[in-house]
Amino acid sequence: MELPPLAAYVHIPWCVRKCPYCDFNSHAAGPELPEDAYVAALIDDLACESEHVQGRPLSSIFFGGGTPSLFSAAALGRILQALERRVGFVDDIEITLEANPGTFEQAKFRDYRQLGINRLSIGVQSFQASKLKALGRIHDGDEAIRAADMARAAGFDNFNLDLMHGLPGQTLDEALQDLRTAIAQQPTHLSWYQLTVEPNTEFWTRPPTLPEDETLWDIQEAGQALLASHGYRQYETSAYAQPDRQARHNLNYWTFGDFLGIGAGAHGKWTTPAGQVHRNWKTRGPQDYLNPDKPFRAGERALEASELPFEFLMNVLRLTDGVPATLFTQRTGLPLAVLNDARHEAEARGLLECDPQRLVATRKGQLFLNDLLQFFLP
Repeated sequence: MELPPLAAYVHIPWCVRKCPYCDFNSHAAGPELPEDAYVAALIDDLACESEHVQGRPLSSIFFGGGTPSLFSAAALGRILQALERRVGFVDDIEITLEANPGTFEQAKFRDYRQLGINRLSIGVQSFQASKLKALGRIHDGDEAIRAADMARAAGFDNFNLDLMHGLPGQTLDEALQDLRTAIAQQPTHLSWYQLTVEPNTEFWTRPPTLPEDETLWDIQEAGQALLASHGYRQYETSAYAQPDRQARHNLNYWTFGDFLGIGAGAHGKWTTPAGQVHRNWKTRGPQDYLNPDKPFRAGERALEASELPFEFLMNVLRLTDGVPATLFTQRTGLPLAVLNDARHEAEARGLLECDPQRLVATRKGQLFLNDLLQFFLP
């Protein structure tokens, strides 16, 4: 069995302030970040993961968080050096850094670019003051626009803007105005997704008043039409890109590729030479992760053969074009025939395209993806 491509995810768990909607493993930063200690831990964590590399160079790296751009360029440089030395890079590796639009961070963009980081993902969420306040964001709309300008000035010709819709009290016109402002910054990629209220967040405890379902539907339809008219093609549930500018790192996730996960709370997936698929996850709390008496790895499990159809399709069916049907066997080692019964039933319900060459959801299947996936549960 040919092993999938390999990527790396590096989690940096600190933010200036925890946002009320955020359910990621992020923590408000104190007066001083333990930058040196955390970088040393990441490098040690990477050493523990090296057995899963199996001679594959990294095709992409993603620094996520939290707010990774709180770390200095020197710190990120040490992490990249360790990754290149221990694993290696493909020639055209994609290296993405999440950043927020604060002025302090913009000044570091050029240093990041010189390290070889060649893609930014800027967390804008909205350009409107009232909506940013409701989301607990600490930047304003002008700073978000300047961040895009400074990214280009620093040499980034490939960057994503994260934008949310369905915000507290948001109207259709307000959502489209946000989207028009984002498009005007000419990002190569837009992540445009609906706000959802998740457990273990402040919004879960004190829910805001969100738009009615009819308004949410209108926003979704009008926004997708607006994006398409400006050349942003939807290729995944909430991802839109200019031609040939899809996020390669995320495509690796969605096509059931392998990835090393290092950092507090990071998750990883790897395939053994015998074709066994494994997942692991790291200690979540930064203090525990930094404690030399505690292991980095909090858990690990091998996926059963019966779980693989659901695990595979949960990812690939997010892609609007789906994937070649042959990829199922390449990534899982299972014959395509194991999907037959569930596949035919999903096709009969109008949720899966009747295409023997591809696994792809219909438009209805994309809208009701959870219903579609139920057919493939073990």
